[in-house]
Amino acid sequence: MTALPEVTTVEEVKSEAFAEKYIARFTQPLDHRHPEKGSFSQRVIVFHVGFDRPTVLVTEGYQAGYALYPRYREELSKMLNANMIFVEYRYFDQSTPDPKDWQYLTAEASADDLHAVRQAFGTIYPGKWIATGISKGGQTTLLYRTFYPEDVDVSVPYVAPLCYGREDGRHEPFLRKVSTEENRQRIEQFQLEVLKRKATLLPLFEQYCQEKKYLFRAPIAEIYDFCVLEYSFALWQWGTPTSTIPATNSSDEVLFKHLMQISEPGYFDKQTSTASFFVQAARELGYYGYDTRAFKQYLSIKSSKDYLRRLMLPDELRNMPFDKTLSRRIKKFLKKEDPKMIFIYGENDPWTAAGVTWLKGKKNIHVFIQPGGSHLARIHTLPEADQKEVKQLLEQWLEVEISD
Repeated sequence: MTALPEVTTVEEVKSEAFAEKYIARFTQPLDHRHPEKGSFSQRVIVFHVGFDRPTVLVTEGYQAGYALYPRYREELSKMLNANMIFVEYRYFDQSTPDPKDWQYLTAEASADDLHAVRQAFGTIYPGKWIATGISKGGQTTLLYRTFYPEDVDVSVPYVAPLCYGREDGRHEPFLRKVSTEENRQRIEQFQLEVLKRKATLLPLFEQYCQEKKYLFRAPIAEIYDFCVLEYSFALWQWGTPTSTIPATNSSDEVLFKHLMQISEPGYFDKQTSTASFFVQAARELGYYGYDTRAFKQYLSIKSSKDYLRRLMLPDELRNMPFDKTLSRRIKKFLKKEDPKMIFIYGENDPWTAAGVTWLKGKKNIHVFIQPGGSHLARIHTLPEADQKEVKQLLEQWLEVEISD
């Protein structure tokens, strides 16, 4: 590994799931088309099984810290008994350039990073390669395949959205139809109740935010409103049972505690570690909006429109326009081409509203949806027949045998 010219340091770390595990510092250009503009160090975690095994390239969308846990093993690497190359996304945690020049935080640059890693480590691991990621990481798997269609043999994006706008517009109708009317009403009644009790709950909310040292780009009453609006999306995203929602006649403390468990205001904190994601969402990855109609009479905000730009972006990027070039390119690629890809979605996950579930009639692109599933949908959570089909596809494409 140290023989790779891009790798500056290698540190061995503990693993309970792999024979060997290392943190490599990989030098990446800020702009792969213009290397003279500077470089940064990207954290790449290498999990070794054997040089004769397939290699899973994890296209993480955020920071890589959790992959350092000794027991960590990604689903596909376990199924395939494969090596794993785990790449932290540029501008997150230890892969952040200094100074943080936002112009170099683009989807194409992230694909270029992955291509550079793939080319370098391909000299060590010559077997089949599988790219995979979850959520924004799944989105990264998808865009990486679009920019570099020949880099890997198979791509498996989990719960990956393909949004068409800063406020895409498909998530709000999805939430109006998801699950059952009874479940949706229970959620809405909770939201209405915590808005009606705003006078007594807002002081608790303010104290909570002060204790957490949160800082916001809007008045505290507006942040409270946005937490309530976010509640339904967050609850469905993570598959929280509606049976856990307190009754509307519960105490202030019970209602407040539940709201904080599902829709915590740190999401809107301007010091959040996910700031880089919001920049990308506002620039080209897209995001979702809120349906305020049922709550208008209780809201402090006049409109939730453009909240991402108002609440989440650094001041210097407030006027940044949204560029649809990326989503158009990915959609065109998926329609025209037929790469070996397996998409996994959860039926009740709001991100599925922006999933590629519209793809039909492809030989190699397969879309699986876990019934009643959330953002936690994985291969092992699919119905047994679907799990079997996924394994058969992987065995066929990768020329490996998967044991149950």
